[in-house]
Amino acid sequence: MKDVVVLPGPSSIELGNSIASCLNVDPVEVELRTFSDGESKIRINENLLDKKCIVVQSTYPPVDSHFLQTLMMLSYCNDSGASEVIPIIPYMGYARQDRVFLDGEFVTMSMIAKLFEYFRTRKLITVDIHSTRALSYFNYDIFNISSMSLLAKYAINNFNLTEPIIVSPDLGGVPRAKEFAGIMNASFLGLRKNRDRFTGNITMDEKLDITITNRDIVILDDMVSSGGTILKTMDILKNNNCGKVFVICVHALSDEKSINLLKSSGINEIVSTNSIPRSCSKIDLGSEIAKTLSSILSRD
Repeated sequence: MKDVVVLPGPSSIELGNSIASCLNVDPVEVELRTFSDGESKIRINENLLDKKCIVVQSTYPPVDSHFLQTLMMLSYCNDSGASEVIPIIPYMGYARQDRVFLDGEFVTMSMIAKLFEYFRTRKLITVDIHSTRALSYFNYDIFNISSMSLLAKYAINNFNLTEPIIVSPDLGGVPRAKEFAGIMNASFLGLRKNRDRFTGNITMDEKLDITITNRDIVILDDMVSSGGTILKTMDILKNNNCGKVFVICVHALSDEKSINLLKSSGINEIVSTNSIPRSCSKIDLGSEIAKTLSSILSRD
């Protein structure tokens, strides 16, 4: 690993340092300056000539700023003569814009994939990307790591559960819930959610396929954003006389105000990975990402 350097971007300093530690390399400091008009400036005071540069940067809100900072780092690495640059984007912003839903819309994910390619990206790592369709726009090697094993192990070791049921707030997340439930040796359930494409309003079918009376619930989702879906899910579960309710997700997009609002609704605990730094980010992705990265680098 003597020719490998890890650059923790401004949005992922803790996670980037964790990955560097797992690889037994020193992290390279990335200085960020933000001006009064909102512009960002990146400074990297390191010799990167002939180095394999690992750029770690999640693109959570402010999404556009974090994406632009990522491209700045990639550009600097290339201009400095790096032998290879591998972006690690734990949370991939715009992955929900993976198709045209209404006339006149643009598939932003396709542009994001082309931007990475423009900066000579040949390998990219992400974690539990929202849509497998989004992966199809990358015409190079993209490694989409599943964190379900880490999340399930955390739940086993830290949640005191009685006859647990793993609940996905929508049918699209059922494969994820099934994998999680398999590790925990638990039952799983997918709720039926519909979102109005024009208004964004969410409706959910309150009829459940199994009885949940006095059974503890783990609500599993790839991301929690405004928290609206989780609150609606909570109402349905409580109306069906469930036991304790825990929420576990990969990417906690919610700000701290929204997280506190969710906690006040009766949720016992909210836990996420550190793909996004939040108060609930208790599951470190560093070792899992480093393992994938080591496998990639060993092939070179």
